[in-house]
Amino acid sequence: MRAIRHWLMGRILVPVSAGLLIGVGVQAATAPPMPAQRMMDALANANAAVVGIRVTATEDARSAETLGQRRRGSGVLIGKDGLVLTIGYLMLEAEQIEIVTQDNKTLPARAVAYDLATGFGLLRPLLPLPAAVAQHTVKLASTQALQPGEPLMAVTGPQPNDDGDIVMTRLVSKRAFSGTWEYHIDTALFTSPPITAPGGHSGAPLFNQQGELIGIGSLFVSDATGESPRTPGNMFVPVDLLRPILGELQQSGMSHLSRRPWLGLTSSDQGGRIQVMRVSKDSPADLAGLSSGDVVMAVDGAPVDTLEAFYKKIWDHSTPDAEITLTVRQGEDVKSIVLKAEDRMLTLKKPSSI
Repeated sequence: MRAIRHWLMGRILVPVSAGLLIGVGVQAATAPPMPAQRMMDALANANAAVVGIRVTATEDARSAETLGQRRRGSGVLIGKDGLVLTIGYLMLEAEQIEIVTQDNKTLPARAVAYDLATGFGLLRPLLPLPAAVAQHTVKLASTQALQPGEPLMAVTGPQPNDDGDIVMTRLVSKRAFSGTWEYHIDTALFTSPPITAPGGHSGAPLFNQQGELIGIGSLFVSDATGESPRTPGNMFVPVDLLRPILGELQQSGMSHLSRRPWLGLTSSDQGGRIQVMRVSKDSPADLAGLSSGDVVMAVDGAPVDTLEAFYKKIWDHSTPDAEITLTVRQGEDVKSIVLKAEDRMLTLKKPSSI
């Protein structure tokens, strides 16, 4: 613990006090400074709460096509009973899950929840955590008052032969985010500089200067600020989205918001056009004859020109298996195509624990 305090003293305390984090052209937030020793203790505890995650998906997992069969990332202890929060896509269709602790112990784990709507995942070790690890849990903090420029700390979890890393970064933007894979949240956190290790952003916890958890890493992005010139960074899912559903996730394995229509499309929305980039095999979109290059113009007769509008119009349907009519341009032809949507959660192979 002493070593991490000394490391942090050089990497965050000095840059924060001088406002010198390199590569981020924004002003620092003006929150009252935290006493140096308290900050070091809080950040050291936060770092100690981070674990590594290793996952092997089932051989016939649909998600293996895009995520691979073997995955690695990070998580963070949020409960003294060993409850770990991570990004959910790591756990999709998992056959085997392992937690790697800071003292290089590898423990088998089980999936507790995967929430499609937020992207969060919860897991718990099957064996008790070492006492020295279990004592380090983190508090969930609100991001409502978080302002661009605030110094933050992202941590990647340990892996065999890899101690993980600490990345000093800053918030550069808070705004809505629409993923290409039928995913949208109204507020996401964008930071820069980014985590540079390949895949290191997956599940990496993001902490404020008080050592409180504010987000879970999801993506590397090339436009963290959303403005020109483009600035590379990371997108984090804010833990504000977790608090209202945490009990539901532990009880049901998902939130009720995850039970919604899914078409199986990967799309982009450049220039006011919803263009299909990829169609998942045997998905409703595939069975209806959609293909890469098609342009979606309307949903149930209502024009859509952004991914957010597209998704929210689909999710307006009260049942996951609703019939949905898309107006689609295929080459020179404009067609009305009726799809019978699916519940995405039912298409995935679940770990037996959920």
